[in-house]
Amino acid sequence: MVFAPGRINLIGEHTDYNDGFAFPAAINKGIALAISKNNSDKSKVYALNKEELYEFSLDTIKPLENGGWRNYVLGVVSEIKKRGLNIGNFNSVFAGNIPGGAGMSSSAALENSFVYGLNELFALGLSKNEMILISQKAEHNYAGVKCGIMDQYASMFGVKRSALLLDCRTIASQPFRIDLKKYTLMLINTNVKHDLSESAYNERRSVCEKVSRKLYVKALRDASIENLEAIKNEISSGDYQKALYIIQENKRVQLFSEIIQEGDVNALGKLLYQSHEGLSTKYKVSCEELDFLIAQAKQNPNIAGARMMGGGFGGCTINLVLKSEYKKFRKDISTKFKKEYGKACAIYKVKLSQGTHLIK
Repeated sequence: MVFAPGRINLIGEHTDYNDGFAFPAAINKGIALAISKNNSDKSKVYALNKEELYEFSLDTIKPLENGGWRNYVLGVVSEIKKRGLNIGNFNSVFAGNIPGGAGMSSSAALENSFVYGLNELFALGLSKNEMILISQKAEHNYAGVKCGIMDQYASMFGVKRSALLLDCRTIASQPFRIDLKKYTLMLINTNVKHDLSESAYNERRSVCEKVSRKLYVKALRDASIENLEAIKNEISSGDYQKALYIIQENKRVQLFSEIIQEGDVNALGKLLYQSHEGLSTKYKVSCEELDFLIAQAKQNPNIAGARMMGGGFGGCTINLVLKSEYKKFRKDISTKFKKEYGKACAIYKVKLSQGTHLIK
């Protein structure tokens, strides 16, 4: 049995596919997988929460149209086979408590649970670094999302009570023990997932790559604001704003890692608000419901900072809330959101936990 956690990201959104920096952490919500060998000619996967069984042959794997969770599993198996590694048929069942579409990377947790489980079951000898690259490729080639490495990395390498300053170019990280003093983290899920998300995600990535080529750099991580200013007239204002956001966000992540050691929660909060402003007005991946939650947080003196988290167009905001005011804010924001949108938001408290591991 394997547990693979979801993740939150304190700051550094959409920077991973720009070879930049991010500040993710594994959380105590995730996916549990039980897996064993079988002697039949088919592999079987049962999604317990959905009560769906899927059987497939290892010899004829290809992406399914509208395959949902099945494509993540098939993608992992396919990428393992592409490496020339032999696996036999297996039976498996998985269940999770990560809310889908909340920006906590349920897909990365699912991929990691399977690659980790198959690696153990068939003694494939894969390193954790190799495993997360398999998970990432599964997402690219089977789910059609050209994601960076952050989600898979945080889910695999998470450290208890810590967040990771992740360099997405070297795929190496430094853990920072997180002590928010009188504050705690609150996730508020809008419970909306706009259909734009996957196509818009890939479109943002192609804009970043286009501007990088124009600047003759490998990725926007290598660009400065001055470099960008020099080509401002050669690109559209929209592309300029998106590239500017990425350059600024990378700086914010590095600043965040310095401030966290000083323990200045209000300064951290200001960086979160700046990050959201950039995601909303420059990178344009927010939505009305997310912006509403941030506006409400800004009006409340008991919130040090907040921002949208994840790919965007729905999902969660992450909030730094005074512990003593947690219950009051939860009730207040729930009431206001329901009044504004006629439906409930969902609120979660999460702990920072260890990465993917065998359940003893």
